[in-house]
Amino acid sequence: MKQSIVTLDMEGVLTPEIWIAVAERTGLPELRRTTRDEPDYDKLMRWRLGLLDRHGITLSKIQEVIGTLAPLPGAVEFLDTLRARAQVVILSDTFEQFAQPLIRQLKWPALLCHRLVVENDRITGYTLRMPDQKRAAVRAFQSLNYQVLAAGDSFNDTTMLAQAEHGFLLHAPEAIVKQFPQFPSFHDYAPLTSAMLAKM
Repeated sequence: MKQSIVTLDMEGVLTPEIWIAVAERTGLPELRRTTRDEPDYDKLMRWRLGLLDRHGITLSKIQEVIGTLAPLPGAVEFLDTLRARAQVVILSDTFEQFAQPLIRQLKWPALLCHRLVVENDRITGYTLRMPDQKRAAVRAFQSLNYQVLAAGDSFNDTTMLAQAEHGFLLHAPEAIVKQFPQFPSFHDYAPLTSAMLAKM
């Protein structure tokens, strides 16, 4: 049997949605839109950056909000259990400048994500590490002779789940569960942990 590697989305799976927290703190409900609502990530990000610019919301203000967040209840234990059996890599469409406080609380798992372009504390753009990076990462791990088990919650996770030998939905909204019935869906860590360990 091949060695296994686990790839997980971060926001919604292990941590709260950063943009939703920022929306609540800044009083801008429009920022609540996530990849669960808008599958086109570039379109979503350009729209978000326009909002931040219009309202004068800086990177340090967003980092202040992120500093108040904690992983979802049970997320650290879930990761600990998986990491005792296999390597775990977080594949996220977040940004290096956002993720660090949360990754620290998750005990520093490997994270592959994107990078913001910042000038004088203003977010002026972003650099995608590469297009469809989640699927590309899974494919790369497979080329290294790993079996990949993947879990996510959003439209932007589905190519990763489809590419993996075993793809699972966790905490996904009903619309995504219905649209992608081929992926077993879970709402708690314990049954997903059991399902993943059974495939290793």
